[in-house]
Amino acid sequence: MTEDLDFEGWTCPMPLRDTPTVVMGHGGGGAMSAELIEHVFLPAFTGSHADDLRDSAVLPPLPGRLAFSTDSYVVKPMFFPGGSIGDLAVNGTVNDLAMSGARPLYLSTAFIIAEGTPMADLGRIAAAVGAAADRAGVRLVTGDTKVVDHASGDGVFINTAGIGLIPDGVDIGPARARPRDAILVSGELGLHGIAVLSRREGLEFGTAVESDSAPLAGLVAAMLDTGADVHVLRDPTRGGLAASLNEIARTAGVGMELVERDIPVPEAVRDACGLLGLDPLQVANEGKLVALVPAEAAEAVLAAMRAHEHGHLSRRIGTVVDGHPGVVVARTGLGATRVLDLPIGEQLPRIC
Repeated sequence: MTEDLDFEGWTCPMPLRDTPTVVMGHGGGGAMSAELIEHVFLPAFTGSHADDLRDSAVLPPLPGRLAFSTDSYVVKPMFFPGGSIGDLAVNGTVNDLAMSGARPLYLSTAFIIAEGTPMADLGRIAAAVGAAADRAGVRLVTGDTKVVDHASGDGVFINTAGIGLIPDGVDIGPARARPRDAILVSGELGLHGIAVLSRREGLEFGTAVESDSAPLAGLVAAMLDTGADVHVLRDPTRGGLAASLNEIARTAGVGMELVERDIPVPEAVRDACGLLGLDPLQVANEGKLVALVPAEAAEAVLAAMRAHEHGHLSRRIGTVVDGHPGVVVARTGLGATRVLDLPIGEQLPRIC
């Protein structure tokens, strides 16, 4: 009967455990899955409860309003100057919570891993997730892993969800933008997008550009501690500063006027964008925020931002106005005015 069997293309349903790459058996829910969690993820996630692995996290009651956010990360390459998909996944969700004024408390994380992914790479990413959570002061309380075949994905994709607590009296949202509000940014723009692009395409721009990926909850807390009524916060990720300000302007029905020379763009980013035909104000950031605050509170908020490690290059870049609702304009160094519109499509795929 053996002559009727075709063994070509067969795979062992239980691959050897001592393997340098992820195999389908690591996603089967059996011994190999348990070993992957025990030897790769739990040691990296120092805030996890290795002795109490439940199907869901059981959290204590929290007083007050909660912020809840989720996001998925598919950046290629998975490692880039200044970071990796691991710390990016944590910082991205922490920052989304912080943009509501919330203090991030808990995170979940889910890994979708393609078979053939080097185990060493997976270990580096898991370690980056754990270290970033420690830096951000959040606990990783639940998670999941899935392994997919080569045809269904490549490398590692990560989903994170987070819960944070909003302090009493804090009301932050795009609809609260008001005429005369000062527009502030927390530092130099465009670093993350150019850092990822340079590694992915093997480009060199004369000066090393590193991602700005960082957790911003501490910076937001310092801003709120001034007592200012912060109206709007936004982290200008995909679409950059242009997308963030346009979304706010359209939501609130206000106009915005920027002074282009006051917008901090590093020379290396400006040169790279000039070479590639990109607008640096449409390039993604992962460790910067935009804030709209009452004009009379702007100096106090700026002082608090500049005293923080993630805001020492903060600047005022413009003003919210009554005119041209829904439109953002920038005054150039030559005295002309240009409309800063939403980017058309995705300039740089898989930036986050």
